Formats: sequence, C-alpha cells, structure tokens
Amino acid sequence: MTEIIAFANQKGGVGKTTTAINIGTSLAAIKKRVLLIDLDPQGNAGTGLGFVRAAHRQSVYGVIMGLANAGDNILSTSVPGMHILPSSPALSGAEAELLDMDNREYRLRDALEQVKEHYDYILIDCPPALGYLTLNALTTANSVIVPLQCEFFALEGVQHLVNTINEVQKKWNPELKILGVLLTMYDKRYGLTHAVEEDVRKTFGDRVFKTVVPRNVRVSEAPSHGKPALFYDFNSAGAQAYLRVATEIVESID
Repeated sequence: MTEIIAFANQKGGVGKTTTAINIGTSLAAIKKRVLLIDLDPQGNAGTGLGFVRAAHRQSVYGVIMGLANAGDNILSTSVPGMHILPSSPALSGAEAELLDMDNREYRLRDALEQVKEHYDYILIDCPPALGYLTLNALTTANSVIVPLQCEFFALEGVQHLVNTINEVQKKWNPELKILGVLLTMYDKRYGLTHAVEEDVRKTFGDRVFKTVVPRNVRVSEAPSHGKPALFYDFNSAGAQAYLRVATEIVESID
C-alpha cells in the first residue's frame, strides 16, 4: 500500500523542502519507489534536484486544475528510484482558482489515483501557508511530517498546524495522522536548542523523531548544486541524519 506523506509547516525556512528531498533520496536508497510532489509555487524541490523550471513543461498545476494527467507530468530525477511531479510559476494563482472549483479539497487526491500504485512512498512538499494547496496535500496524505526549526517561536506556529490537521481529520480525511515532528537546524552548542527540544518532546512525546537534523553546511550547500545532501556529501552529519530519519519512517510504517 502506498504511504503518502505531506511535509508541512506554515512557517518558511524550517528545512521543509530540504527534508522532503533528502528523505525521498534516503527512501530511494533503500530500494523504495518514491514520487516527490512539489506543491510549493517557489519550486525549490525541483531546483534542489537540479531542474530548471523553464526547461520543462511538466507541472503539478495542470494536474490539480484537471488540464492534464498526473502520469504525463512526472519526471525522472538523478536519484535512481525517485521521480518528481514539479511545480511551476502558474501554481501561485492556484489558491484563487481553486476557490470556485468543484471538489476543490480533493483535486490532488483524485488526480493521483492513476499513478499512486506505482510508488511505495509519495512525498508532498507543501507551501509555507495553510491554504487550498496545503489542504489538498492533507486530504491526499495518510500522514504528516512537521519539520521544526529549533527556535523561540517554533511551537507557537506548529500549534496552528496541529489545529488544521485536526480539522482536516474531522471534515475531510479521518485517516490523517501526524507521523512525526522533526527537529531541524539543531545546534547543540546553544541552550535555546535544548530548551526547544525539551518543550517539543514534552508536548508531542513519542511523535517526535528520535533523530535530530543538525545545522550543517554541507546540507545547506547541496541545493545550490542541484543535488540532495546524500549525493553532495554522503558522509556529512546532515546526510547521515536524514538516512536515520528515513529508517525511523520505514520502521514506524512497516
């Protein structure tokens, strides 16, 4: 059965896209069939895998709008076993367009019916906002991973997301669950990091991943080279952390 995971946090700059790319790569490395969907109009997931948006016509925009089939818009990546359904600038207007569309909460879910059986994991990189694009991701997904930067206001923003997930469970997708909260940009030198970790683990308990993703220069550099961290520097602390997170994911699902 396909596991569909949304990576969501209404706050930007928390490592959401980096996490989606590197967990996808890690899952592909253990022979899982992976589809990454870039639902963020900024298109950073595609850029981080070496795609230039102007160089291809494929896009999740036409799929959500019912103008194209999902299968015709999926691209192979440099990562063996991982494909991508890329973003496009047109996606920035999707929020307004979806307002007047029938079945607007389920456009992505319905569009993926024809392709999801080809994958073990479908990962959805959500935009940093709680609009209709993120709602489509949450009605499509089985579970949510919340990347959370170790900073002062971290928990405040996550509570809004948790409230949204609860609403989606009640109204649209009763199967949705929080797979885990992932602490990112973790810097053990700072007392604030430890304070945030303590608060997050107290609030979410065993729903917080055991692995934390350290603040790591090699992980930060990798997207500018169009590579996942595991390809850019496999032995870096960040790449190894994402491999451990992927193992936690597989163990929790299998």
